[in-house]
Amino acid sequence: MIPRSVETMIDISLGPGPANGHVLAIAGSLRRNSFNRRLLQAAMACAPEGLHIQVYEGLGSLPMFDEDIEATELAAGPVRGLHDQVASASALLIATPEYNQSMPGVLKNAIDWLSRPGPNEVLVGKPVALIGASAGRWGTRLAQAALRQVLFATEACVLTGPALYLANAHSAFDAEGRLTDPSALASLRQVLSALNEYMNGGKASAVRFAS
Repeated sequence: MIPRSVETMIDISLGPGPANGHVLAIAGSLRRNSFNRRLLQAAMACAPEGLHIQVYEGLGSLPMFDEDIEATELAAGPVRGLHDQVASASALLIATPEYNQSMPGVLKNAIDWLSRPGPNEVLVGKPVALIGASAGRWGTRLAQAALRQVLFATEACVLTGPALYLANAHSAFDAEGRLTDPSALASLRQVLSALNEYMNGGKASAVRFAS
């Protein structure tokens, strides 16, 4: 990633103004029927009017970040495709599991690719909302904290809240994979409402670190 000297944390209380409502959603797990993929499917189903969520499907096709292949990968292929999808989206919604008290390596790898090349990184100023689900009883607080720190380094605008750290996720979905837990559904709707409000210049709050 491009080295950054982080000097200033900016609380951006007002969003960027009217947006096209296109949100690119990324699940940090490669498993086909992962809880976090199901969480994003639930987000698609309960998104507020005007918010259009598209789930990114190419996480597993990204090569490990390597400066030796950077020029080639950014010219064409899955890395170029990810860059273009993020650039065209008004915001990102990232659902992360928690692996060993942090985010999955595949998700960090995607962010590393998105932080290149300078000075036109596609994450700079991009609104991002974080959610996550885990089968464990502690939810995804540590994973989201680690992800938030990495996104700060990219100068993305990370929403400060509301939060969704879904624990015991196996009990929150029905046999068809639908999110049925009332509390989780309410929290998810609150996150999406805040993201929509921020994207359209409302008073939802986000934080960006500026170097």
